[in-house]
Amino acid sequence: MEAISKNWSEIRLRININTTIEKAYKMWTTQAGLESWFLREAKAKDSQGKSKKETDIMVKGDTYSWHWHGFADDVALTGKVIESNGKDRFRFSFSMDCPVTIGIYKEHGQVIVELVEENIPVAKGEIFTHYLSNTTGWTFYLTNLKSVLEGGLDMRNLNADLKNVITA
Repeated sequence: MEAISKNWSEIRLRININTTIEKAYKMWTTQAGLESWFLREAKAKDSQGKSKKETDIMVKGDTYSWHWHGFADDVALTGKVIESNGKDRFRFSFSMDCPVTIGIYKEHGQVIVELVEENIPVAKGEIFTHYLSNTTGWTFYLTNLKSVLEGGLDMRNLNADLKNVITA
């Protein structure tokens, strides 16, 4: 029997969602979309430094500053949009500057949202913390995206005083 090896430098998750490709894409690429299922605040600026509107699609070269529910204002992630094709593919820098690619497509009549976080450094001791923490987070947030799009229920912890829960 051949041994199974794990690629610790990549997180790959897929979820089926009863929605349209267009709606799923806007949930990832607009401030309003991101704040409805993922972030407390999702500010973005264009390449000239001008703030984007809540419904503007983020495009290549835009920068962002993201804040989560359950965390203080000084806990933020800043990054850059690497790719945004306007319909079904969105790529951005994430924690440890790892690129995350969102692909949205149909498979067997279902809309699939696929998330791939790549280039996770494997040579350092924090690989397992990063891999496990981000896999847990992405799994919850993809599930919450499905919940919000299919039924409107937002499962995030919105209580800043409640700590150490998987919903924040």
